[in-house]
Parts: sequence; structure tokens; C-alpha cells
Amino acid sequence: MAKRALITGITGQDGSYLAELLLEKGYEVIGMVRRSSTVNFERIAHIQDKVRLVPGDLLDEVSMIEILRTYRPAEVYNLAAQSFVQTSFGQPVLTGETTALGVTRILDAIRLVDPEIRFYQASSSEMFGKVKEVPQVESTPFHPRSPYGVAKVYGHWITVNYRESYGLHGTSGILFNHESPRRGMEFVTRKITHTVAQIKLGTVDELRLGNLDAKRDWGFAADYVDAMWRMLQRDEPDDYVICTGVTHSVREFCELAFDHVGLDWEKHVVVDETFMRPAEVDLLVGDGTKAAQDLDWTPQTSFPDLVHLMVDADIALLEGRLRGLA
Repeated sequence: MAKRALITGITGQDGSYLAELLLEKGYEVIGMVRRSSTVNFERIAHIQDKVRLVPGDLLDEVSMIEILRTYRPAEVYNLAAQSFVQTSFGQPVLTGETTALGVTRILDAIRLVDPEIRFYQASSSEMFGKVKEVPQVESTPFHPRSPYGVAKVYGHWITVNYRESYGLHGTSGILFNHESPRRGMEFVTRKITHTVAQIKLGTVDELRLGNLDAKRDWGFAADYVDAMWRMLQRDEPDDYVICTGVTHSVREFCELAFDHVGLDWEKHVVVDETFMRPAEVDLLVGDGTKAAQDLDWTPQTSFPDLVHLMVDADIALLEGRLRGLA
């Protein structure tokens, strides 16, 4: 019988890539989606007939108990969250309810229904925030700088707590920034590549950004979901930093994106104070030594290749829309 996995947040960037990976590996994939009028199935449209979508919500523990009882997954990947840092400043309580307490509700449901289920928690490099050391490793102390980062710290530690208290196979992947053509438009990387495509096609002329000097350790989401899967195949649960180990600035991202379509970024980029964060994180750059040793995982996609494939995808997307309007 095929192994069964439950993915919360299946309609998101990581959820869609993970669903593809698990289907390729012969899994039966269950995807939890909220009953809301705004669920966007765009990222999983090409595999929607191959996965089973079931209603559930991180705010409602009973719904998750029911899903676990009905479908009996061997693995649960918790990728659902209020995942945008900027939004968390305006909606801190909602962010805490979903991104922090939502993890407890899932862990509790697993404990009650089947403690043998293997659980993956999507932790984040934003937990390091005001960093205590560079690069960051699994043991680096956390000092989050946003309600999102604070909520992720809670989700991380409650996973450790349930592992130690109840013997659950609970693992956290501390993922550094990972991007793709499926990234939401509110994230700076996708905002850059989508606007570059618009400028190239002549529909807009400028790109407004905040801090061009902000640096991030950026990888490709499709590479990173493979690390998630590898974590749950291990006999012992543990926590892993997943990263490239190299940082690039927003400015570098712009240079590569504009250069890829033959444009000069300085003629189009406008720095706008309204996009500055109330508290900026320090230099987030990971050390993935433990993941390389234990999981035999290293990133496969270079930074220039990542930027180029995102720009190419956005040009193809916009050209398709323009053809549709013609």
C-alpha cells in the first residue's frame, strides 16, 4: 500500500513543490485546505486530480483530529502559516494563532490519534532575527525581530517539547529564504522578477523597493522540500538548518534580474521608505553542515539560475496573459 502523507498549506509555494515530490515517490497525498472564499489553487492546478484535498483549519483542533482519524497518514508536513513577515506586524494576534498555536493543535491531534505519525514543522531563519553569531547553526540562540519570527520560535520549541515529552517523531527544518516562480507577489524576490517582466514587456516603467542593502541566504524551494522529506526518513527526529550558506543583497537580485532581460536596473528601481520594515533582521546566513552530513542534502540550484528561472517564468506568465487579451 502506498505511503500516505498529509500536507497543511498544500496550496502554498512549498506545499505545491512537496506534493509534486511525494507523488513522484509514490505517496498518496492528502492536502488540508481552509474553507474560505480566497483559497488559491493556482500552484497545484496541474496536480489537483492526483491529490485529495480535505477541509481543515489550524485554528480548529477537532478538524485536524478528524483528518488524522479518517486518512491515517504516516507523515504530516505542517507548511501552513501566516507566512508574510510584513503582515505579522499588522496582524500579530492572528499570526500567533495560526503560526504558533496552530502547531500545538496539530501535535496534540497526532498525540491523541496516532503517536507513530512522523511530523515536520516548518521553522524559519527569521527566528534568528537579531543574530548572535554568523553563520547560524542549529544551536544558535533565537532573537526574533517580528511577530512572525516570535510565532515561529513558539512553533519550533513546542515541536521539541512534544518530541521530548511524548516521544513523538517531531522534526523542525530551519529553512532560510527559498524562492521560486510560485513565490507570492508580496515577497520581494517575486515582486522584483514580476516587475522586471512587466518593464521588459512595456506595461510598467519602475520598481519601488525598500532596503536594497538587505542580505539574505536565498535558495530554490524545489530543492528545499527534498530536505524536508529526507528529515522524516531518518530513524531519529532532529532539527536542521537548510540553506545555501551564501548571502546576496536585494541590489544583487535586481542586477541579475534586469541584466537577464538586457536592462539597466538603476534606470528603473526607486527606493521607497514605505517598504522599510519597523525592525530589520541582521545578516541571516546559514551553515548547512549538519544537513549535508545527516541528510546527504545540498542545494542544487545556483543563485543566478534561480533569479533567471523566476524572471523567465514571469515573462512567460505575462506573455500568456497578454495573448489572452489580444
